[in-house]
Amino acid sequence: MEYVVKLAQLTVAISVAYVWIFRFDNVIKEFKQFGLSDLTRNMVGATKIALATLLVAGIWYSSLVFIPSVLMGLLMIGAQYFHFKISNPFIKHLPSLILLILSALIAFLSM
Repeated sequence: MEYVVKLAQLTVAISVAYVWIFRFDNVIKEFKQFGLSDLTRNMVGATKIALATLLVAGIWYSSLVFIPSVLMGLLMIGAQYFHFKISNPFIKHLPSLILLILSALIAFLSM
């Protein structure tokens, strides 16, 4: 089970880093659709990248895993809220829903 948690940690961390670093143009479009400011977008991005970094570090230091996974889950709940708010199709909800489920799994199994 320990390997499942570590794989989930890497999956969440790599996914978040990929979106916020290499697909940033999509992030800009989405935050404009959501009606959120550039400052909010930048704060969310910095927080997600920091949490992703802590999840990777948590592979070696397990005490770092619980809080970042809970916070990442909360950010994914926020993403779900905004996707529902603007009536995005389900396919747009799916990435943050998967990351929400993985974050909850990580938090539950690391308690």
